[in-house]
Amino acid sequence: MQTVRHQGRSTAYRLSDHGGSESPVLLVHGSGGCHAIWRSQFRLADDRPVVALDLSGHGESDDVDADPGYETLAAYADDVVAVAEATDASIVAGNSLGGAVALHVALERTDELSLDGLVLAGTGARLAVLESLREWLADDFDRAVEFLHAPGRLFAEPDPELVEASESIMRETGRAVTERDFLTCHTFDVRDRLGEIDVPTLALVGENDQLTPPRYHEFLASELPDAALAIVDDAAHMAMLEQPDAFNSALGRFLEDLDR
Repeated sequence: MQTVRHQGRSTAYRLSDHGGSESPVLLVHGSGGCHAIWRSQFRLADDRPVVALDLSGHGESDDVDADPGYETLAAYADDVVAVAEATDASIVAGNSLGGAVALHVALERTDELSLDGLVLAGTGARLAVLESLREWLADDFDRAVEFLHAPGRLFAEPDPELVEASESIMRETGRAVTERDFLTCHTFDVRDRLGEIDVPTLALVGENDQLTPPRYHEFLASELPDAALAIVDDAAHMAMLEQPDAFNSALGRFLEDLDR
């Protein structure tokens, strides 16, 4: 892991570069996660540098003192901009909360980071969170983790190894930061601003995603000025882990189109 220092804190990231000459892509994880959710996407590093960061308070990155909502979203955007500048990444791909961060960067931070492409994977222009899940995140973290890892949520048909790894990451992130993430998602809503984003975009979703279902991505593809839709069969919210080959094929085709 490498780090970049900014705004008084260090943000950690993993860079895989096999000498490919194409534009680097920066991967942004979702609520309670870390860079490790993108482990299978590092296979794309033969063609281009692949970068995955730990947002503030996740993995090996320093935490930030920020209230849930816009303040947290802006702090996470700072992380993305800092890592993008350090690695020359101009394509940002985000999952769930990471997609909200990517959209925020595209709307608010173009003076700092010139984007060539966006990938919005398992996310949406609005990310309302169930009231019961918000209550469990505050008072019964174990129940929240169990709920998220039930069939059809993070994974369509949970593989025990994937579930164990995902639960371990979320518990390591901890209740407070994970709750902050989900509350930040709950306040996020840029449905009326999508027309401002003219960056080529891929809306990519698992067909069985109950948390951010395909209709969210159909909306993104219809409202963004330059967007395409791709659906991964037999996958839910974490399609990049559950069906990595299909996910990488869709992502790779989009990146190749950008290069052309």
